[in-house]
Amino acid sequence: MTSNKPYMIRAVHEWILDNDCTPYIVFMADYPGVQVPQDFIRDGQITLNIAPSAVRDLTMGLDAVHFNARFNGMPTDIYGPIGAVVAIFAKENGQGMGFEVDTPPAGSDIDKGPDVPPKRPSLKVVK
Repeated sequence: MTSNKPYMIRAVHEWILDNDCTPYIVFMADYPGVQVPQDFIRDGQITLNIAPSAVRDLTMGLDAVHFNARFNGMPTDIYGPIGAVVAIFAKENGQGMGFEVDTPPAGSDIDKGPDVPPKRPSLKVVK
C-alpha cells in the first residue's frame, strides 16, 4: 500500500479550516528537494502559514506540497516533498498531527521540484 501521510496531511488541513483555524505546516528544511526561503529556517525546520488567505495555488499531492506565497511583498514558490513534512497544526491551539520525516532511499533521484529560478528569500518568522 502507498503511504497514508499525504492523505493525513490533507485531512488535517481540511479539519483545521473547517474549525475556522489557521493551518501551519512544518518542513525539515535540509530534506532533499525542499525549496523554502533559507533566512527563516530555525533548528533545521521552517514553519509556514498555509491558510487560503496566505498562499496561492496550494497543491497537496501524493509526492509534495507546493504553493506560492509572498514574503516581504515578493512572490515565492515553496516546494516540499511529503517526506519532509514534520507536522501540520492549527496556530490558534496547536492541535494537529506530527509525522516522522521519511528517510530518502539511498542513491535515489529525489524530485527537485519545479524548475523555478531562485528568488531572494524574504519570509516573516511565524511562531
